[in-house]
Amino acid sequence: MHEISELPAPLKLISRLIDIVIAVSGMTIIAIVFMNAVLRFVINIDSGWSREIVTFLMLWTVFLGCAAAAARSAHMRVTEIVALVLPPSGRWWLEIVVSIVTCALLILIIWYGVRISIRTWDQETSVLYWPTGLLYAAMPVGTFLTLLFVGNDLIGLFRSPTVGQDTGRHT
Repeated sequence: MHEISELPAPLKLISRLIDIVIAVSGMTIIAIVFMNAVLRFVINIDSGWSREIVTFLMLWTVFLGCAAAAARSAHMRVTEIVALVLPPSGRWWLEIVVSIVTCALLILIIWYGVRISIRTWDQETSVLYWPTGLLYAAMPVGTFLTLLFVGNDLIGLFRSPTVGQDTGRHT
């Protein structure tokens, strides 16, 4: 795994902003769920809006968390077991192939995520009347941010001075 400090300045800033949003979202989720539980227990009131907000925050946190993990190269990798039997040059090529396939899949997720978000933008949630497309927008936004970090890793692989050099990723 590489450190956030090894990222280019713009990606470092994006990573920090993602971390802040995730932390604030997590604290907000905890506060809302706790408040709703207390209201139910003490005065038997259920706030319907809390479920919608927590759903929005949770979904956005999941997709932003995917990008945060990609920024640290912390995702589980298919290459971890296979790489044990390959020579260094084979591991380098395997990293290249896996990164390219990952980028292609992320682009597909972005494409379909944008389409789903646009198609559902006119629908509203039942309590807060927020656009449902905003909920679905978490997928293409979080995936695009993930693509930035995976793409940076792929560029780093091509910039390696020698084939098979340690790329800093955990394989």
